[in-house]
Amino acid sequence: MVKYSKYLLVVSLLLIANSTSAQCAMCRAVLESEESGVPAAAINDGIVYLMAFPYLLLIVVGWAVYRIYKKKKAIA
Repeated sequence: MVKYSKYLLVVSLLLIANSTSAQCAMCRAVLESEESGVPAAAINDGIVYLMAFPYLLLIVVGWAVYRIYKKKKAIA
């Protein structure tokens, strides 16, 4: 059973990765109509900017949980 679940996980990850390469219709139209490449760079910068905040939030929450865990372990 474990062997089949590993294969199922790999196949599902491959299918998810295939569908994530799409863009919205407006973004695609803007990027295809511009020849200078400036809007494409701006959209890529925006994506990186939006992607950074969830990771920062995870780091802060993880650090807080670690501090609480360490403090409780020191008391006990």
